[in-house]
Amino acid sequence: MLKVVLITGISGSGKSVALRLLEDTGFTCVDNLPVPFLQEFLYRSADTGLEQVAIAMDIRAPGDLHQLPSVIAELRESGMPIRVIFLDADDHTLTQRYSESRRRHPLTDRLRQDGQSPSLQTCIDTERHLLAPLRETEHVIDTTDLTPGQLRAWVRDLVQADRSPVVLTFESFAYKRGVPGDADLIFDVRCLPNPHYDPELRPLTGKDEPVAKWLSQFGSVENMINDIASFIERWLPLYMQDTRNYLTIGIGCTGGQHRSVYVTEQLALRFANHSPLLIRHRNQPPVDIPL
Repeated sequence: MLKVVLITGISGSGKSVALRLLEDTGFTCVDNLPVPFLQEFLYRSADTGLEQVAIAMDIRAPGDLHQLPSVIAELRESGMPIRVIFLDADDHTLTQRYSESRRRHPLTDRLRQDGQSPSLQTCIDTERHLLAPLRETEHVIDTTDLTPGQLRAWVRDLVQADRSPVVLTFESFAYKRGVPGDADLIFDVRCLPNPHYDPELRPLTGKDEPVAKWLSQFGSVENMINDIASFIERWLPLYMQDTRNYLTIGIGCTGGQHRSVYVTEQLALRFANHSPLLIRHRNQPPVDIPL
């Protein structure tokens, strides 16, 4: 059966990085396909024996992007398995990326009035409004503080996950860098004992055995993990009935290095029988993973 991945999202959020990753892993890729051509292209792709197709569709599509959610729904109802990944980033990051690349926003010409070009912020705000229906219904990856290597790894993990009513993702993050926009549920573990104040543990992470052993000695840590796990166990069946395909659970501490990482890893162990299950550590020391 044809495997379809559709990459969409806010301009400047990393769609080109994601599409190149899929191309390098064997997908037949098409960028900026007009919405009216999507169904015919996918049906023809299936008829010709293609196995993996990736398509990028975004605000560059003139005038008909509002039809995309209904087109996706029709394809799914017809039995076409289509995974949609919506990439996003905060306004500051988007502005910085445009400044570094010196590229114009794709809405610049369309929003021009009386010969005056709109501001970049106006273009970003308009794009967010137009793409809101897609963002609210599909899987979101917030690329604000991700390296290109991290984004490639996350997209690779996601497209390799088997189809399931809910792709369950546990994601650690640092509150000092802001709450990630891709999380559906947020749990704050900053109240737990902090290994940061131990000079020997400070350079390590929550995945390292000395930190894990140190945290496991506290009853409050175990109680927190038990309470979060119980909440998820109770409500996960209802999330699955809600016809959603993804549930991302954010676990946050101050620096995103010790407590949130440890709790995330422990929760993933508790739910190891759920498939597919993904683990993400947003604020670990950055390592640009090669293709």
